[in-house]
Amino acid sequence: METTDTINIKPKTKISSEEIPFYKPIDREVEVFQHAFKNRLPMLLKGPTGTGKTRFVEFMAHQFEQSIITVSCHEETSSTDLIGRYIIKGAETIWVDGPLTNAVKEGAILYLDEIAEARPDVVVAIHSLTDHRKELYIDKLGITVKAHPDFMLVASFNPGYQKGFKELKPSTRQRFVALSFKYPEPKIETEIVQTETGLDKDTSKKLVNIANKIRNLTELGLTETVSTRLLVDAAMLINSGLPKRLSVKVAIVEPLTDDLEITQALTDLCDLMI
Repeated sequence: METTDTINIKPKTKISSEEIPFYKPIDREVEVFQHAFKNRLPMLLKGPTGTGKTRFVEFMAHQFEQSIITVSCHEETSSTDLIGRYIIKGAETIWVDGPLTNAVKEGAILYLDEIAEARPDVVVAIHSLTDHRKELYIDKLGITVKAHPDFMLVASFNPGYQKGFKELKPSTRQRFVALSFKYPEPKIETEIVQTETGLDKDTSKKLVNIANKIRNLTELGLTETVSTRLLVDAAMLINSGLPKRLSVKVAIVEPLTDDLEITQALTDLCDLMI
């Protein structure tokens, strides 16, 4: 019997006014999302890890007072995980809708985080939801479900991660309205770090300077660079009393690499800048 332990699903939530996600618009992404939602167009968010893609979706869900279901995709995520499956309950076998089916029926925003990591059958399953049909075919039940008028499909992926290995096909990309996310300008990123953590402006600015310095060190060959998320982590540690240099080392340097020489070089650089 199939189990549901191969998929990481965040339950459907509606964010209250006390939990408004802080999001600082970088360009005109809020306007684009508003029009995409109005026209029932699926959206694809492209960009490096930690550039605010997930936070943006949560922010927009709050703006529209919409429930949001988040699925963190990985190499084992299948269409069955999303659509639903039969399970044994007591002495009978019953059908249980998956997160995609629930969102389609109830009119929630379904956010497929890192969709390129999922199995190919996931993309096939959402095809009819990304064109004029706006419907979901459930083959195990032999039925087709028309999408609720408020349903919206949002997916994200990191184009730079394992380039050439985990990529979306051009035919899939063209089914979405796409937005590119990048790291904010220093002034905005400093404001984000301050607002998220309460850290003072001067130290927040130093953390942002460290991030931009490392981001420009392309010769190190890092798989991922310093994300805004890592800066927020470092700022939280500093604000809670952990020494600045140690906070930067454990929250920024160590997550980036296991290479001892690169770790030491980055640690020395950060010690000077902080």
